[in-house]
Amino acid sequence: MKLQRLFTATALSLGVAALSASPVLADDNYPSHSVRMVVPFPPGGSVDYIARIVIPEFAKKLGANVFIENKGGASGAIGSADVARAAPDGYTLLMVFDTHAVNPYINKSLPYDTFKSFDYITGMTRAPMVLATRSDFPAESLPEMIGYAKKNPGKVTYGSSGVGGSNHLTALSFSKAAGISTLHVPYKGGGPMLTAVIGGQVDFVVTTFPLVVERIKTGQLKALGMGSQQRVRQLPELPTVSEVLPGYTATSWIGLVGPADLPPAVEKKINLAMNQALNSPAVRDRLVNEGFEIMAGTPNEFRSWVHDRYVEAGKLIKAENIAMSQ
Repeated sequence: MKLQRLFTATALSLGVAALSASPVLADDNYPSHSVRMVVPFPPGGSVDYIARIVIPEFAKKLGANVFIENKGGASGAIGSADVARAAPDGYTLLMVFDTHAVNPYINKSLPYDTFKSFDYITGMTRAPMVLATRSDFPAESLPEMIGYAKKNPGKVTYGSSGVGGSNHLTALSFSKAAGISTLHVPYKGGGPMLTAVIGGQVDFVVTTFPLVVERIKTGQLKALGMGSQQRVRQLPELPTVSEVLPGYTATSWIGLVGPADLPPAVEKKINLAMNQALNSPAVRDRLVNEGFEIMAGTPNEFRSWVHDRYVEAGKLIKAENIAMSQ
């Protein structure tokens, strides 16, 4: 099911004529009508969360109404395929999660090429991840959890937002580093995954820290370790996983792409508007205070970032023989 939300550009109306105008490629006229921003996951996960914070300001900077459309499924591949097929005119854009760099390995019928089918516009945010359990899990620390899992091989479960996503691969990396056997339970997005662990359907998750920090503080989830290299100021008493398993880190990221072959001037306008939105005081202060890091930059920087994550993910997927879907 698709969910659409509209964020208006400014107090200045775009007007009925502009809203009904045909898409144009000329940079002088862009944007002349509303922009569709596809979030390829259901509401409630990391990408949707960032969209709700950033897109209203992006709409103002771009000077256009921006519709957010949640189009989840297949670890982000369904929404991504929709955008890959769209006209490269700047009126259909896509927010991608870390699954974007992994899907080529786990979906052999992917209907697009991860790098050739998209123009990479800018990174948006990255954030440390946290290992959190259901509130009544029988362990109060990471060593206790590892000990419990070793006594119950294959019985401790972890949720993810889909096969190959950061929630999957980082939990798998943790299990491998800890020498424990755990069971993966994939869901159709971060929202359903969090609902499952809070409701006790799975034992633990490795998920984006800012997304769940309040649930940790209120006791809905029990945090056992941070995926960052250092402890975070929001929960300074919480150890890092690397204090128990040296070298372990876990980070999630989000960025912006469009269909391949965007007109350079249009891509430049979109990049500028998004970078301005991310660096606006209201957006930046909120994101940084919640534990996110701003990734605003150039198209080449973001493409290189994604390619590096693609290479890293491939090594783990091949080493662990993670099965591909049809």
